[in-house]
Amino acid sequence: MKESEIFQQTVFISYSHDSEEHKDWVLQLATRLRSNGVNVILDRWNLKLGSDLASFMERGLSKSSRIVSVCSSAYVKKANEGKGGAGYEKQIMTAEFISDQNNNWVIPLIKNNQDDRKTPTFLGGRIYISFEDANLYETKYEELLRDLLDEPVLPIPPIGKNPFQTVKEFAQQKFIPSNEKYVSPAISGKVTFDYSNNNGRYFIGQGELTFELDFSKSSDNNIQLYNDPSSIRSVAIAKGKELINEIEDARVFDGSSRVRCSNINQITVLQNSNGFYAAILIKAIKDDTRGAENDEVTFEYQIQSNGSPDFRK
Repeated sequence: MKESEIFQQTVFISYSHDSEEHKDWVLQLATRLRSNGVNVILDRWNLKLGSDLASFMERGLSKSSRIVSVCSSAYVKKANEGKGGAGYEKQIMTAEFISDQNNNWVIPLIKNNQDDRKTPTFLGGRIYISFEDANLYETKYEELLRDLLDEPVLPIPPIGKNPFQTVKEFAQQKFIPSNEKYVSPAISGKVTFDYSNNNGRYFIGQGELTFELDFSKSSDNNIQLYNDPSSIRSVAIAKGKELINEIEDARVFDGSSRVRCSNINQITVLQNSNGFYAAILIKAIKDDTRGAENDEVTFEYQIQSNGSPDFRK
C-alpha cells in the first residue's frame, strides 16, 4: 500500500494566543502528534502572511475529522463572548453541533485553566482531557493519541453467543469454573486469585497488552511465576524496588530464567510477546498446606500500554 493511500486522521487545533509559553506548548503538542501519525492543522504552520484568517479557520474546521480545543481560561472567555479567533471558531463548531447532537467532533483539552468553568458553554457536558498536571503528561498524551487514532487501550470486546438461546444450549453450558473469572482486562488493578484453579493461570490486559500469569505454589511467603505461556517473553524480579512507580527501566532486571520466586511485597516484571511490560506486586499469599483454607494470591499490577519500560508517573 502506498503511503498516500494510508488513512491519516486530520486534526485542527483551536487555541488562543495567551502567551509565548502557551503557544510553544501547543506547538510542541502538535509536533509530537504529527510525528505519531496525526495530520495536524495549526495556524503557525498553515497560515501565511497575507492569508485570510476567517477563510483559514473555515477551511481548517471543515476538512478536519476531529478538533482539539485547548481550553485555557482566556480561550473559554473569548469563546463565550464571541471574540477573536476562538469566538469565530466557536460559531462554526456550534452550527455543526446543532446539526448533529451526538457529534464527538471536538475534544476539549484543558490547559492553563484554574477556573471552575473548564470549557466554553457550547462544549458544556462533553468529556474533556486535562493536561494541567505536568506529571501526568505522558499518560494524558497517550490517552489523547489513542482517541485520535481510534486505538483504545480497552477495545470493546465482541459480543458472545447468548447461552440461553435454546434449552439444549443452556444444558451444555459450564458456568463453574468459567474462564471469564480468571481475566482482568484493565491495564491496572488489584486481583485475588485461587491459584489452585485454572492450572494456576490468570490473564491481565487484553489484545496486544495480554499477559498470561502462570503461578505455582511455593509457600505462604512467596510464589513462583513462569514464562511458559506463549504470551510471556520474560519474567524478572525488580530487586530493590518497593513500589511499581519506582521502576525507571524494566529492562535492567534479569529475565533469563524460566521461573522466578516472588516474595510478599516484592515486584515481578514481565515482558509479553508483543514487547510490552507489566509489573506485579505480590500483596498476600495463602497456602492450604500451611493452615489456610484455600490457595490464594493477591497482587496489584500495572501494564505500560505505551510500550515504555519506565513505570514512573
